[in-house]
Amino acid sequence: MSMETGSASKFLIIDDHPLFREALHSAVELAYPNSDTLDAASLDEANQLLQDDASFDLALLDLSMPGVKGMDGLLHLRTHYPRLPVVVVSGAEDPPIIAQVLAYGAAGFIPKSSKKTTLADAIQQVMNGAIYVPETYADGAEDPIDDNTRKMIERLSSLTPQQIRVLQMICNGLLNKQIAYELSVGETTVKAHVSEILRKLSVSSRTQAVIEVNRLEALGTASPFELSTAAPAEPVQ
Repeated sequence: MSMETGSASKFLIIDDHPLFREALHSAVELAYPNSDTLDAASLDEANQLLQDDASFDLALLDLSMPGVKGMDGLLHLRTHYPRLPVVVVSGAEDPPIIAQVLAYGAAGFIPKSSKKTTLADAIQQVMNGAIYVPETYADGAEDPIDDNTRKMIERLSSLTPQQIRVLQMICNGLLNKQIAYELSVGETTVKAHVSEILRKLSVSSRTQAVIEVNRLEALGTASPFELSTAAPAEPVQ
C-alpha cells in the first residue's frame, strides 16, 4: 500500500464505540499521516461538526448507533451533505446489507473485522475515487434489491431535507392545509413542494408516494423520517 505523506485530508469518524473510533483513527493515520481527523459518538455530534465545518473529505460511518434505525444514518448524511463521501464501516457484513449501503450512495463498505492495514488501504482506495467493498462480496450475488426498488431508493435520496419533512407529513395523512400550518408557510408553498416530491419520485399521486415509502420500509430499507429533523430546519420558500 502506497501511503501519501503529504496529504492534509480531513476525515470524520462517526461511531459510538470509543475503542473502534481509536482503531479508525489509527487506520486513517496509517494511510494519511498528516490528516486532520475528528470523531463523533452520535449523529447529532456529527451534524454539529459538519455545520461548523463542511470541508471534510470523507466520513466513516457506523450503521448501528443509538437512535439510528437501519440505513437512516447514511440516508441522513447523503440528504443533508450530498457532497460528502460516506464510507460505511460496520459489523453487519451480510451481502444484502452491503447491497443496500451501495444503493443508498455510499462510497464503500468496510467490515469492522478488517485488519488495520486493510482499513487503511480501503480508505485510500475511496480517497482515490474507487468504490470499496470487501473481497468476499460478489457484486450482484443474491442482491435483494431489484431495479425498481433501487431506482426508488435513488429518487428518495434526491429529496431535500424540507421535501422529506413534507413527505413525512403526507405519509402521516396530513392535508396541504395542515402541512402549511405545521411548517408556518402558505398552502401554495406546500403544493409546490408536493409537486416536486411527486416529480422526483416519479409517481402520479400522494397515495402512490405513500405506498412506495411503505414498501421500502417493509423491505427493511431505511425510513427517511427517523432523522429528518436531526439538523436545523431549512427555511421553506
